[in-house]
Amino acid sequence: RSTSPGPTRRRAASPGARRRAASPAPKKKKPAAARATKAAQTETEFEFGGPLGALATMISLPLVVVGLAAACGGTYCLGPSPLGAFRIDVDALVSLDALVVVCGWLAFQALLQIALPGPRAQGVVLPDGSRLTYVLNGHAAFWVSVAAVAAAHHRQLVDLAALHDAFVPLAVAACGVSVALSAALYAASFRASDPILAKPGTTGVGVYDFFMGRELNPRLGPIDLKCFCELRPGLFGWAALNAAALCKQVAVRGAASPAMVLVNVFQLWYVWDALYFERAILTTMDITTDGFGFMLAFGDLAWVPFTYSLQARFLALHDPDLPVWALAAAALLHVAGYVIFRGANSQKDRFRRDPDAAVAAGATFLPTKRGTKLLTSGFWGAARKVNYTGDWLMSLSWCLLCGFRSPIPYFYCTYFLVLLVHRALRDDHACAEKYGADWPKYKKKVPSLFVPGVF
Repeated sequence: RSTSPGPTRRRAASPGARRRAASPAPKKKKPAAARATKAAQTETEFEFGGPLGALATMISLPLVVVGLAAACGGTYCLGPSPLGAFRIDVDALVSLDALVVVCGWLAFQALLQIALPGPRAQGVVLPDGSRLTYVLNGHAAFWVSVAAVAAAHHRQLVDLAALHDAFVPLAVAACGVSVALSAALYAASFRASDPILAKPGTTGVGVYDFFMGRELNPRLGPIDLKCFCELRPGLFGWAALNAAALCKQVAVRGAASPAMVLVNVFQLWYVWDALYFERAILTTMDITTDGFGFMLAFGDLAWVPFTYSLQARFLALHDPDLPVWALAAAALLHVAGYVIFRGANSQKDRFRRDPDAAVAAGATFLPTKRGTKLLTSGFWGAARKVNYTGDWLMSLSWCLLCGFRSPIPYFYCTYFLVLLVHRALRDDHACAEKYGADWPKYKKKVPSLFVPGVF
């Protein structure tokens, strides 16, 4: 498994050494236990800089979320405003009302998950040979959520412009809820019922396992917590915060700018796409491999809604009023990115569901010794992660709609580039272990990673 720059990677000890470490001498239990712990730790290749990197990440991410929220809100925004004028109102960071809103939003989404109808799908085969069943009602939940937010604002039950004003305390509350959920998940993973654990989160190093997540698929009644958090409260919350920014701009300027409308439409479209193709998430690394710990809980509930919405937050009070040609160029870039992103993912999905039909339609593939097939035509003959390329082009188009007055809106596409490169490297390492000698053959057939003939 690949790691971030400066990783701590440790190879496993020999089988004989591990057996000796696991068999303590009768009169020296402590040294033997220490050797067993050390042997267990060497079986894992740490990611994200190892335990110290995980700890640093858990400390820094909430600070980044809150700092970005405060760096472009109200009358201050980094870029148009001088850096020396930056201030954080510490007294306004924590709000009971904000905590109630965040918890209420989670409860509302959980209710939709339980109550709405939807088709059932089987997940991948788990380490114990079983398969979990998922109710795919995310698309219905999307439309109910959109209608509920719109109706609440129209009937003045909720003031979305005020929601925009409470962005910072809402971010703080989401960070707190994410940490609390991570702690509950970690504690629950030690329960006596012996849940299925995720390999990346069972190193025996507490801080690292807390970050990666110990349990693979924790469930609370009918709700698969990891799958639920991955798609529902954070993505819908992102769209709701965008709508709040639009309402704030209307309250200040009297109308929504073209850039604000495009950001809302494009990002709502992106959220809709994720929920319409909800089934595809069941085969992603997040669901099949990673445990549910701080990394995913914080990412889903705090990072996504409060950093992905920075473009709309910037435009609410600092819209650059771009010319028509600039708006058109950004819109075309978004459409091009979506065509690549959706085209590649749909092609892969069709091939997975019915490879024979895909081959009959002209698809080519590389057979592997595992019995599976690696697609080598169409989008996937152009580059091994061409879907990531399309995804990033969309993120860039949203940032460009903000002009160049502030670096804050560009945090998203910059971070997203790092994320996608890191995920591609993780996946490359996992596939090298999974497919063995067939993986270099596949990379020879499809040498490009992101951009055909360039990278």
